[in-house]
Amino acid sequence: MGWLNNAKASEAGKHAREAVAKGDTILVYKFIEANTNSRITAPMTGMAEQIQAIEAEGWTLANMAVGEGKALGGERVALICLFRRR
Repeated sequence: MGWLNNAKASEAGKHAREAVAKGDTILVYKFIEANTNSRITAPMTGMAEQIQAIEAEGWTLANMAVGEGKALGGERVALICLFRRR
C-alpha cells in the first residue's frame, strides 16, 4: 500500500475514533477511488485498508452503496458505507 493509501486509512481511523469519543453509534463514511477503467474486475486500491482502519476502532460495516461519476480528473467510484458500533 502506498503513502497516499496509508494516509487515507489513517484519516479514516481518526474519524472513526472521533465518532466513538462523541458517543456515536452510526458512522456513514464516503470512500472515493480514482478509477482508470471501471469496466474491469480488479481490487479497489486502498479501500480494504480504509474499511479495516474503521473496523479496528470498534465499528462493523453494515451496509454499502456504490456510485460512479466523472469529474475533471477522470472517473471516480464512491463507496458510501454505513458502520455500526459493536
